[in-house]
Amino acid sequence: MSSEIGVETGNDDLVIDACGVGKCYQIYERPSHRLLQGLFGDSRRFYREFWALRGISLQVRRGETLGIIGKNGSGKSTLLQMIAGTLAPTEGQVAIQGRIAALLELGSGFNPDFTGRENVHLNASILGLTSAQIDARMQQILDFADIGAFIDQPIRNYSSGMVMRLAFSVMAHVDADVLIIDEALAVGDAFFTQKCMRFLREFKARGTLLFVSHDDAAVTGLCDKALWIDGGKTMAYGESRDVVQQYLESVISSRQGEASMRTAGGEGAVEVRQRHDMRRDLVNASNLRNDIEVRAFDPEVQGFGEMRARISEVTLRDDQGRDLSWCVGGESVVLDIDFVADGQLERPIVGFYVKDRLGQLLFGDNTYVSTLGREAGFAEGTRARARFEFEMPRLKAGDYFITVGIADGSKDEHVIQHWVHEALALKSLCQSWSIGILGLPMSRIALEVLE
Repeated sequence: MSSEIGVETGNDDLVIDACGVGKCYQIYERPSHRLLQGLFGDSRRFYREFWALRGISLQVRRGETLGIIGKNGSGKSTLLQMIAGTLAPTEGQVAIQGRIAALLELGSGFNPDFTGRENVHLNASILGLTSAQIDARMQQILDFADIGAFIDQPIRNYSSGMVMRLAFSVMAHVDADVLIIDEALAVGDAFFTQKCMRFLREFKARGTLLFVSHDDAAVTGLCDKALWIDGGKTMAYGESRDVVQQYLESVISSRQGEASMRTAGGEGAVEVRQRHDMRRDLVNASNLRNDIEVRAFDPEVQGFGEMRARISEVTLRDDQGRDLSWCVGGESVVLDIDFVADGQLERPIVGFYVKDRLGQLLFGDNTYVSTLGREAGFAEGTRARARFEFEMPRLKAGDYFITVGIADGSKDEHVIQHWVHEALALKSLCQSWSIGILGLPMSRIALEVLE
């Protein structure tokens, strides 16, 4: 078995090149067996092998962002440690080009008896900065971390969120070519997490990022590619949206037991008062009109689930019931999801998500609340429809998808019956003037002088 790490790739564009990487641990049943192994050497084996990771290959180029997903214990952290150089592979090669800054374990590289300021010097020097560089950047690091007077207190007095703030801040100011982040953003408050995400999005323009998270929306929104690891082996590697979809299908299927992948080709209502966007007529008569193309549902599209119910039709209609192949942001639309019960359904829940091209969930809803307190079971052979009436938000130019699904059970405990990732495809053809990911219709906007 050969191993190699920290070697230049020889390709200016290729930053990380891992080939056939594996890590094996020797597991001893008793402490005495470890001693006996040292005495007998290779002539006898007193241990069993545990391969935490095996046969992993990947390439990450400059400017790319790779998300790594998988269940706990699947080998994600082991892979990152080998890429970061803190763990040597048992077999395979890892070639790196450029300076790496890694946030693998909370507080790693920190001395608990040192103050925060002293740990900044320690950690930044480990990551390659000189004393002069650290002093020049100290105020920027402290401002980003924003932990106030605690900076001169020992690290052992910090909360986990404060440790994460300081560690991330140091990593963000060492001019790294590659950032490696392993679930660190799961700790801390939402405001600092958003600050970190803004930094990472800016960093993508100049560096390479490896990102481990259980937040599938963060992976699809932040990463170009994704690697799914399970049991130490590669399950999928490719475009982040596709890999995350496969991972979610696997998680749901394993949770439901024998839920199978197939190809498939009592209505409650909540009354909502209609409101009219005061700008609609003006905007729709101008070049600011948000035209959205709608691709029709394909009944042969692949889905997955237990299949005691199957979605037979998904249609976007106007408020007069006419099928839409084209709609306008800000206008009222109706999403109809037709399904057939191929078995008894006790408590069906039908819902949808609207996602952007990266798989980020923009909005969605389901029938759960509207059917509370009423008998909503369906016998085998029942044909039914879930209807959602809403105003289509204004969408920035680009591609969007509507995911639909039907489950049986409660909000917290249910079994997916049929799930279709991309039931409808939407294409926004006009740049909306809205601020943010999407624009909501406004019932009134006013600018008034107060006396």
